[in-house]
Amino acid sequence: MAGCRSWVFFLTVCAVSLFGANAEIKFTIPVGKLFTYELMRETFQNDFEPLSKLYAGRLYDDPIIFKCNRQNYPDLPEWLRFTQRQPYDNGFLYGTPKSEEKYIIEIYAVNKRSYETTRQILVIKVSGEKMLPYQAEFFIMLREVEKVLPSPVQDEIKQDLQKLWDTEALEVVNITNALDRGGRVPLPLAGHFEGVYVKVGSEQYFSDCLLKVLTADHQRQCKAGAKVKVPGGCNFCSIPSNCITWCKTELFDLTKQEPAPPAPEMGSGILEAGGDFDPSESPPSREYFLDYIVTVIVPLILAIILCLLLACIMYGRREGVAKRNARTNQIQLYHHHTILGNTDELRSMAGNRGVPSPLSTLPMFNSRTGERAPPLPSDSASIPLIMAQHDPYSETLPRK
Repeated sequence: MAGCRSWVFFLTVCAVSLFGANAEIKFTIPVGKLFTYELMRETFQNDFEPLSKLYAGRLYDDPIIFKCNRQNYPDLPEWLRFTQRQPYDNGFLYGTPKSEEKYIIEIYAVNKRSYETTRQILVIKVSGEKMLPYQAEFFIMLREVEKVLPSPVQDEIKQDLQKLWDTEALEVVNITNALDRGGRVPLPLAGHFEGVYVKVGSEQYFSDCLLKVLTADHQRQCKAGAKVKVPGGCNFCSIPSNCITWCKTELFDLTKQEPAPPAPEMGSGILEAGGDFDPSESPPSREYFLDYIVTVIVPLILAIILCLLLACIMYGRREGVAKRNARTNQIQLYHHHTILGNTDELRSMAGNRGVPSPLSTLPMFNSRTGERAPPLPSDSASIPLIMAQHDPYSETLPRK
């Protein structure tokens, strides 16, 4: 199987090299088997400027990002996922198809240095095959999904699981990132990983090591939170980063599961010949008088009661002018009437502009006799106002 994948990858690279990145690449995959396609950055560089350029004696690499979608659709199919960690890393399309169908995937590569764009067409034809009856899902804690998707890493994991299952007829069914299953984002520190779920399947029944997962003792230890060690004689982990977590191992026996009911078939929407259309009965008539009372009459009555209450508070409890004057101090009332009288007098004087000006506005005057003195000779057109103070002990006018 590893040799077949190597040949498929070799033929893909040759096709892209011969026909360019815009050529169609076709795959035929079975239902229920993992599909993985690595988007190599090098294969798209032929449509861009040279991959490496020399600037100031240093060698730079162009960052490339990939955007994938199904043709005439805004996103990928439900079963197909895409991942690319950094613009300097390769991208991966991976997933497990669930039904027979033909998918046309558009892959756009964008050069982040020059913003040039190129496209590649990927045609995936899903053929129907029998699902593997016995499947098992393992959790690898010290891995990340883009590090597991390359074919050599999958082969390493599958070799360990073949020893655990005690069979070589083993196929990778699905690979899922732990973050897609509700896992927490790890700290950006060395030794912290997201984790990956790997599901494999086989025609052969589970081995004794796998069946130990179903024992009551094992499940009790996992529920108690104890760190379950590898069962005796079942440690087939050759690489520490590929070791599985036993408490998160699940077994699936598809032979005991009831088949899913068939999907309903869509009809033509046209009645058969001779059929009569029998519409459903109309709903009974409803009386809306009670709703009218609740929504209109009751709020109106409440508004009237509030208006009457407000009017009673504002107008019904006033003391009256006579009662107020009787309880007010007479000096305060006198001052009040004096202010009102002076205000009326000023208003009447302002309305009648023909009367002589008050003596206080003349240039010079005697405050006792009322005589006016001629203005002082001055070259200025304006004459200053001089107010003569009244002296009761002097009868003389101010000197000219």
